[in-house]
This record gives sequence, structure tokens and C-alpha cells, in this order.
Amino acid sequence: MSTPATPASTDTDTGTGTTPVTEPVTGASASASESAQRESLPGAAENTGADPGAKPYAAYLLGLADDAMVYAQRLGEWMTNAPQIEEDMALGNIALDLLGQARGLYPYIGSIDDTGRGEDDYAMQRDEREWRNVHLVEQERGDFADEMARLLWFSAYQVELHTALTGSGDDVVAGVAGKALKEVRYHLDHASLWVVRLGDGTEESHRRMQAALERVLPHLAELFDDDEASVLAADLEVGVLPSTLHDAVVARVARVVEQGTLTLPDGSRWRSRGGRAGIHSRPMGSLLAEMQHIARSHPGATW
Repeated sequence: MSTPATPASTDTDTGTGTTPVTEPVTGASASASESAQRESLPGAAENTGADPGAKPYAAYLLGLADDAMVYAQRLGEWMTNAPQIEEDMALGNIALDLLGQARGLYPYIGSIDDTGRGEDDYAMQRDEREWRNVHLVEQERGDFADEMARLLWFSAYQVELHTALTGSGDDVVAGVAGKALKEVRYHLDHASLWVVRLGDGTEESHRRMQAALERVLPHLAELFDDDEASVLAADLEVGVLPSTLHDAVVARVARVVEQGTLTLPDGSRWRSRGGRAGIHSRPMGSLLAEMQHIARSHPGATW
């Protein structure tokens, strides 16, 4: 069976080359550097024209941005650990796409939640209880089949989510969603190819892919919980109720699972909950410690 194609996403705004290490920049140079970085963000043009002031759906957008940010960090761990070098690059590109989605939302959130925070403040200066991501994206990197099961579900969810958000009443949200939709369709295609390949491969690959689908199951229901923030955003015609995405997401995943001669698990004896309220699982603490170490060791430094 042929190896799934791993094209680089054409919509990411971030390169994958090595960044030279330089001394921290301060003062006017730092301000100019930060301004240039903001202008390069996805949705930056829309963000600068946003109507300032508090908007009650900032918490909803923060959850979406945190999902993308945390999963980008997890996927980045596959660099040099994937089963082939092409997959290193593919998962790295997916991580960069997700990072771009988070960067497209964080500055806007800071302009509408009356805090004035920037992307570095959200990503590097918040403690665990301040993060609003679901448990699915924070779980530790496990078997490659586990990652493909997680990516399959999360990308199917994001395809339906961003399809709906392109009709958001907030122009910035609609713009970020429109760009993200192109990317997450590729993510879903990539995960689907691998799930089918592993499921319809050898006896061992089939066993491990089926086990991965069962292990990811307890963390799926949380994706579709209608928390207070999402209900408010939907009422304001800015967001979408997660529960309304459930059937379409399951249908997408079920088609892939069937094609891979696998079985979609029926249910779980337990389920994760609380991520949108800042209650996280054990792996979240170590993820943040690694991700935020440099920024917190050198507060205020820019590069």
C-alpha cells in the first residue's frame, strides 16, 4: 500500500526554517519588531480595524484559540519522532497552521476583553487554570496511531466549526475562520489517509489503530459541550453551539473508520470535562512548563 501524500500546507504564514539566536531587543527596536510581527499575523489587518472595547464573547474565542495553541505544541513534539521524515514535516506544518490560528485570534481577543493583552501574554504568561482548551488536545504524545485518531477527530471538528464560523456576525472571526478552513481540510485529509492505511494494513497496524480509536474516545464528548461562553456567542450570532456540530463530525469520522475496516467505538465508561472552565488533566502542567520556560525565565525579552 502506498504512503499517504504529505504535501505542505500552502496556507500557513509561518516558515519552518531555523531562526538564528540573537541578543534580546529592547526599547524602540523591540516596539518596531513587535509591530512588524503583528502585521504578519493571520487576520492582522482586520484586527487593527476592530472596534475596541469589551465584547461578551471574548471567552468563547479564547477557548478556540487555546485549542489550537495547545495542540500545536503537542504536534510539534513529533518532529524527529514520526515514523518517517516526510511525516515530521507534515505534522510540523499542521502545527504551524494551528499556531497561526491562535495568533490570528489572541490579539483580537486582547482588544475586546478590555485587557489589552497580546499574543505572548496569552500564550506565555497564563497559568494552567487560565487556559480554556478541551482535554483532547493536551493529552500526551503516545503511539502514532493515537495521534492519527486524535487528529482525525479534532480536524473533523474544526472543519465543521470553521465552516459555520465563516458566517459569523463578527468580521474578524469570519475572516480567521475562512483562512483556517482551507488548512483544516488538509489536516482532515492527512489524518484520514493514515487511519485508512493503518486500519486496512497489517494485522498489527489494524489492532493498534483500533485501540487508538478506543483510547481517544473519553475525550471526545467535551468537544460538543455547550458551555456558557458558547451559548452566549451563539445567541449573539458570533459563534456556534458545539452540540450542533456533533452529527456532522461523527458522520465524517465514521466514513473514514469504515473505509479503514475499523469499528467506531460506541461509548466510554468515563469522559473528560472542565477544560473550558480551566480544569485540566495532569499532562497540561508539564506541557505549559516546557512551552513557557524561556519566556518566563526572561520576562519582557523579545527576539
